[in-house]
Amino acid sequence: MRARLRLALREIAVGGRQLTALTLKEFRQLLRDRVLLSFIVYLFSANILLAGGSQTHDLSRAPIVVHDADHSAASRELIYRFRTPYFRFAGEVASAREGMARLERGDAMLFLEIPEHFDQVLQRGAEPASVQLLIDTSKATRGYLAASYSAQILAILNQEWVEARLGRIGGGSSGASQPTLEARPRIWFNPEVNEPWFYTISELLTMLTVACVLLPASAMVREKERGTIEQLLVSPLTPFQVIFPKVLAMVAVMLAGTALAFFGILQPVFHVPVRGSLGLFFAMTALYAFTNAGLGLLAATFARNAAQVGMLLLLITMPVVVLSGTWTPMESLPPLLRTIMLLSPLRHFVEIAYGILLRGAGLDTLWDSALAMALLGTGLLALGSWRFRRQFQ
Repeated sequence: MRARLRLALREIAVGGRQLTALTLKEFRQLLRDRVLLSFIVYLFSANILLAGGSQTHDLSRAPIVVHDADHSAASRELIYRFRTPYFRFAGEVASAREGMARLERGDAMLFLEIPEHFDQVLQRGAEPASVQLLIDTSKATRGYLAASYSAQILAILNQEWVEARLGRIGGGSSGASQPTLEARPRIWFNPEVNEPWFYTISELLTMLTVACVLLPASAMVREKERGTIEQLLVSPLTPFQVIFPKVLAMVAVMLAGTALAFFGILQPVFHVPVRGSLGLFFAMTALYAFTNAGLGLLAATFARNAAQVGMLLLLITMPVVVLSGTWTPMESLPPLLRTIMLLSPLRHFVEIAYGILLRGAGLDTLWDSALAMALLGTGLLALGSWRFRRQFQ
């Protein structure tokens, strides 16, 4: 019994030394590959800085031109309401044709046409006072926002004019007694609607996905290209012992990259909060890296060189990122795609990352997403090991 125990302990010690040696080998190979190392550093630093500082979906200083055929106090008040920060007055045109021409050339995004006798029709109140607002929606998001903000401006101004008219004709008391609905929204988790919080976290998750698939796939293909994979297989190592050190090294690199992004960019530059446990966030990041490592190793079994790895990386990561809920709400996807995306590790990590960082959620809330990632990672790693073993049998 003691002999068996000593033998088992000796095998464990030998296995530990082999695992340590192979993991250190992966680190040395990555440090020698300066191009890949520089790319990884860029993904977790400058790329996130650019994503957080340059992207915004809000409307800002959209140019509007006006043809005012009335030149009244009411028309001037209407024009004044289209002001910064959402709109920018780009001048008055002499005719509707000139306004349309500027809209078609892209010199303006909105064209407001106010007809003659606009103020008189408004004062009489017998019929609606109409204006025409043309909006360039070739850029769909900005066009939608311009239409939405314009509708709000007109609705508020119309309400003010109605209340003023009721006051003039002695209907102020009756208007005041009319039932009204007052909305008091409360914004949670991001009270200032700080867009860089969303963009930087989304970019971090996207770059994690790219790097977690790229690194183990590149490491495996590098062994194929140099012919060292056969030397490893004829050594007293199992396929799992060849693969697992690559996973460990990649997880360590991803944790270092996440720490660089978080403590070097997200917090000091964009002040992204940590309302939950930072330790839990890094633990879930390690689990996510482990999950995607299996996907990278599986991709490496189909590739013969680095160029093929690059093409497979695009084929894998683009649909995973686009359909994961990082940039597109899951609710907008068809039911079939929503079901398929449950097989994507990023789909579950999105819920975990935003839950921990912005909502302060704990493992008691996020356990189902963590369990799904762990099961996917185990399955992908097992499938990659099986494919790797079959290739060299």
